[in-house]
Amino acid sequence: MSGGLYSTEKKDFDRTLDLTKIKPYGDTMNDGKMQLSFTLPVLDDERGEEAAKQLAKKMGLEAPNVAYHGALDKEFTFYVVYGSVTHTVNYEEIHVETVDVETMNMDEVGKYIEENIKRDIVIIGASTGTDAHTVGIDAIMNMKGYAGHYGLERFKHIRAYNLGSQVENEEFVKKAIELNADVLLVSQTVTQKDIHIKNLTNLVEILEAEGIRDKVVLICGGPRISHELAKELGYDAGFGPGKYSDDVATFAVTEIVQRGLIDRKPLSEN
Repeated sequence: MSGGLYSTEKKDFDRTLDLTKIKPYGDTMNDGKMQLSFTLPVLDDERGEEAAKQLAKKMGLEAPNVAYHGALDKEFTFYVVYGSVTHTVNYEEIHVETVDVETMNMDEVGKYIEENIKRDIVIIGASTGTDAHTVGIDAIMNMKGYAGHYGLERFKHIRAYNLGSQVENEEFVKKAIELNADVLLVSQTVTQKDIHIKNLTNLVEILEAEGIRDKVVLICGGPRISHELAKELGYDAGFGPGKYSDDVATFAVTEIVQRGLIDRKPLSEN
């Protein structure tokens, strides 16, 4: 089946579906109905409501209706606007860069390591820079894992080290060299003013300066991280929401094999 979830053939349930001109679906196919929510720094009154409508029109909504509005503070108001979008998207032309590897479960990863790498691998992870959030890195690293997926600490033949939060990039690299890490995992949750991009870029620069960037598998993850963004920033892979330790481990171990990093010399010797 091509074209993701749907094929290019019109579906039996509605023959008006055209994947080259898709719109949001509300009540009927192609009606374009959608809902927006946003906050404006204005009073909760008629002028503010009209401002919300005008903004919605400029964003391409026809006949916008303010379905809800409420004061958040004296001069801040939250709006929910409902309307029909005028724009369409050609779904057939969309290409998204993704991690192209079939995910193995925990036991399969362990067996893969036994058969292909023949030694334990070392993975270190942290929320680096000023990021104090540990939910993401804990879900991937800690033994109990998340949503029924055990963390890397439980995987056979993986020695996982969770360094926690607010780990400076320099300290992270120092620890990678000390532990002779095969894989580096970076979690980034804080994204205001693109601080995550600056921090992720800085880590790559440090690894390159140390001469070890091509000696490790470098992976980042977080709510605003995509594989495409990760590759642009110099990482081997990026994992966003809905990904688990199985996905990360599968990519890491297969990447080690594909890049010939099985018998590399210690990082301290670079």
